[in-house]
Amino acid sequence: MKCCCFILSFIFCANLYSQHYAIKSVKGGRIEVDGKLESKVDYGLISNYKPAIDSLMSPILGKSIVCMNASRPESLLSNWVTDVMVDTAIGLGWDADLGLCNVGGLRSSMPKGNVTVGDIMSIAPFENRLCLLSIRGENLLELLNQIAELGGEGVSSSLRMVIASDGTLMSASIKGKKIRKNKVYNIVTIDYLAEGNDGMFALKHAFKRIDTKLLLRDVLMDYIKRQSECGVLLDSKIEGRIVVTP
Repeated sequence: MKCCCFILSFIFCANLYSQHYAIKSVKGGRIEVDGKLESKVDYGLISNYKPAIDSLMSPILGKSIVCMNASRPESLLSNWVTDVMVDTAIGLGWDADLGLCNVGGLRSSMPKGNVTVGDIMSIAPFENRLCLLSIRGENLLELLNQIAELGGEGVSSSLRMVIASDGTLMSASIKGKKIRKNKVYNIVTIDYLAEGNDGMFALKHAFKRIDTKLLLRDVLMDYIKRQSECGVLLDSKIEGRIVVTP
């Protein structure tokens, strides 16, 4: 499959004395991203940086029993990531009722066997930081309806929900209990979703928000290192957190 990128060229007129700038012209161009473009890459230049990059990406953090992929409605990787988020939130003194991540934000897979820094950087390449939210039950139900419409997202083991194939929420529970509209629920997620992105508009109704400085990828790497130090291998299972019925 061919991809295209568009390039805009800007030509500026400058008065070097007054430092006033104005756009003189704008030109657009289109380049096919295919084998022809690859032939123009200066690998000699790239190779100069490769040893330094490899030294940063190659250290082994720990080991995984299984290969973990991210998909909807439920997946090994999203299950593992959200449970790590909850574990981290509890360590911060935040009694999280739910961990939430977007499947689209998990950009690669966890390999079976050795897990390196590069593997986690590929899984979580964005500058997303952990965010702690308090939300009322009525807004949590709104959120779960939005997740159902999306066909599922990454959720922690505390949640069980059943959705119809048309994206309708059929049932949901938190920690084995029915969700009460007036009850307060604590969520650990990422700042990107806390802003209501990826269709999770209900999170914008949170009445309390704590933005941590913890990057998601750092949280995942720290967790793996701690598990490795204890001799624990990484693992994940499909548990029926989100079930789709015909």
